[in-house]
Amino acid sequence: MHAALALGLPLMLGGIGGAWLQLQQPLLWSFEVYGALAVAALLLGALLWGRQPGLGGARQKLWSLGWLLVGAGLLFASTGGRALWFQAGALDAHLEGRDLLLEGYVAGLPRQGELGWQFEFVVLQASLDGVAVALPQRLRLAWFAPRAGRGQNAGAGLPELRAGQRWRLTARLQRPHGLANPGGFDFELRLWEQGIHATGSVRAGPATPAPQLLGYGWHFPLQQARQWVRDRMLERVQPAATAGVLAALVVGDQGAIPQTHWETFRVTGVTHLMVVSGTHITLFAWMAMALIGLLWRLAGRRLPALLLAVPTPVAAALGGLALGFLYALFSGWGVPAQRAVLMLATLVLLQLSGRQWPWPFMWLAVMQMVVLLDPWALLSPGFWLSFVAVAILFATGQPLPTDGRSGRHYVLGLVRTQALMTLALAPLLLLWFGEFSLVGLLANLPAIPWVTLLVTPLALAGVLVWPLWLLAGWMVDALMLWLQVLQQWPWATISRPTLPLLLAVLAALGGLLLVLRWPWSLRAWGLLLIWPALAYSPARPPPGHFEWLAADIGQGTAVIVRTQNHTLVYDTGPPMGPHSDAAERVLLPLLQRHGEAPTKVLISHIDSDHASGIATLARAHPQAQWLTSFDTQPWGLSSQRCLAGQSWVWDGVPFRILHPGPDDYAARRPDNAMSCVLQVGQGAASLLLPGDIYVEEETRLALAQPDLRAGVLLAAHHGSRTSSGPVWLNTLQPQWVVIQAAHRSRYGHPHPQVLARLQERGIPWVATPLCGAAWGSSQRPDELHCQRQQRQRYWQHPDGRGALPAPP
Repeated sequence: MHAALALGLPLMLGGIGGAWLQLQQPLLWSFEVYGALAVAALLLGALLWGRQPGLGGARQKLWSLGWLLVGAGLLFASTGGRALWFQAGALDAHLEGRDLLLEGYVAGLPRQGELGWQFEFVVLQASLDGVAVALPQRLRLAWFAPRAGRGQNAGAGLPELRAGQRWRLTARLQRPHGLANPGGFDFELRLWEQGIHATGSVRAGPATPAPQLLGYGWHFPLQQARQWVRDRMLERVQPAATAGVLAALVVGDQGAIPQTHWETFRVTGVTHLMVVSGTHITLFAWMAMALIGLLWRLAGRRLPALLLAVPTPVAAALGGLALGFLYALFSGWGVPAQRAVLMLATLVLLQLSGRQWPWPFMWLAVMQMVVLLDPWALLSPGFWLSFVAVAILFATGQPLPTDGRSGRHYVLGLVRTQALMTLALAPLLLLWFGEFSLVGLLANLPAIPWVTLLVTPLALAGVLVWPLWLLAGWMVDALMLWLQVLQQWPWATISRPTLPLLLAVLAALGGLLLVLRWPWSLRAWGLLLIWPALAYSPARPPPGHFEWLAADIGQGTAVIVRTQNHTLVYDTGPPMGPHSDAAERVLLPLLQRHGEAPTKVLISHIDSDHASGIATLARAHPQAQWLTSFDTQPWGLSSQRCLAGQSWVWDGVPFRILHPGPDDYAARRPDNAMSCVLQVGQGAASLLLPGDIYVEEETRLALAQPDLRAGVLLAAHHGSRTSSGPVWLNTLQPQWVVIQAAHRSRYGHPHPQVLARLQERGIPWVATPLCGAAWGSSQRPDELHCQRQQRQRYWQHPDGRGALPAPP
């Protein structure tokens, strides 16, 4: 056993580290380089094989280091090779935005929304203008309802989509492209993990052949079964939100849970219970083992030879493991399910072999197997939270009492386990999400046994006896009442600025130290490791200077400006789906990341791509002052009218409104022309935010103030040809122009004429589809930073991998 531990530990640690290092590569190497690295690692392993030195000493350390390098080299090379192989199947650039005729199968679980269907599509054949073309095999498509049906009925005007249907349809595709903001969700990585190379939408219209259903097949029996169960739940359990929770627990369809419920789960810290986690898989496997053991013993009474051939413990263990594996597949085969199945398999095999391994070795072995299956899971917060939680349970003892203990010991053990878990995971939750739930202990104490021992088994049994779904639904409703009470408590969660990686690691080690079964004289040192994370505050600009960030929010405007003690939000971005907006998905996380509460919010004008997040931001920050060019009473807000000549100074930084003037209000000019134009700072180090004003307003401002300058200019109207006129650019002489627009904007933003004007004057520019979020500082007005260049990775859309243009 000692030899296996001495070899396995460095090999697995090196493998996990090698895979993680490869995921940090901005660009992939060639197959030849990865192949050479793998060969070198194998040669080193051949040299080390059978030459283990004695215990201790420098030779032992070198031997372990050698195996560490072997594991790192092999996993680095294999992960890079897999990435190259996957990248080779990407959608050709010349096929983006073209109407392609596709034939293939609906795969996965099609999801209905208010705007139509979203589904995965496996392509059998494709053509462009009658000529066959090669496409990625797996696509993610949207099929929107006719505009008259939107908001009325999710399926209005559309057929019912089911897994296994074969369709011939026309679609317009693009390579995966998501928003890129500091600390934001990496949509492109998520699709990469799922093996999806392109997204798109189904086309329908007078000039496009109507989609044609060609028949049904059994190519995806598991997905068809999952959809059948989900649909029966949604039909028979009311309300739909309750049915969505049951569908998430049984078939892993997390999209069936409404956003309001997710918010409740997040605030109360029970999100982990509403996805198919390791706990659910383990519980199901344990129950299956008990049932199979009982049935096997009963069968053995009639056929004693059966027990001699396969003893009951072996039949129960292997049968329960097999059924647990099937449940994990049926629920979507997520990382927590993979971890649980692999952990169970390891335990079963060790038990059947009569061996026992130290828990760190077994824990590391399961992690290594998950990384082998999906190296990109290392970048998922859920991966680390899951494995750290398991490590804490191993290190602190069993989470549940063994047979024979009293109910009091059971309750005390559950309270202790949950308290330790809350304390130990808090630093990691702060690192990834900037908050953790203070009511999580009160929520989880009843929720854990309620969901794992009652709701989940009933929901699973309901697949065979559907009235049990009704009972499970009532239990979900009862739990929601308790969680909603906790959610309303004013101190339900604590939010902190996102921690730097080093402080987060130290705090995580401190949390682990506090929960270990060591003397308190040693455990108390964990407080010293946690304290820097609690006291951390992000650096702010010095007096007289400011920082700005133009968020990547698609077709809209949203800018954050920070001085030493104040924060301003300029516009709140566009809507993002029927029940969300850019303020919820992008602005609030960005503000929380820096521990910010806006002092003032300025909305340039009433258009939805600038003002959709008003209600969201007002709820989150009711203390903010509002400055707008329109009436905010429909939102229940009291605001001040922005007017040319208004100004204020924060921490030595001047803020000045340049437009609109009293005459503009009197003339009732169009919304775009009434945009509030804000100048932050002064001279060549200033930032100028013009909203959607036209060339006419730009020219009037430039002629009225010929000495007006801007270090950074936000292009008016997202780079439309109706703005960024010659007089405006000649007067401002910006060092940078930032264009906030959507990827492959349907309005053609930024317009080629605007880009030509910038090029003629030697003005460098960046657009958020290529740059992601852009940011800079008045201390260095000639420097601009792009999120896609600051955190460049090989799975990103290739248009965002280029170098920034150099300032003149």
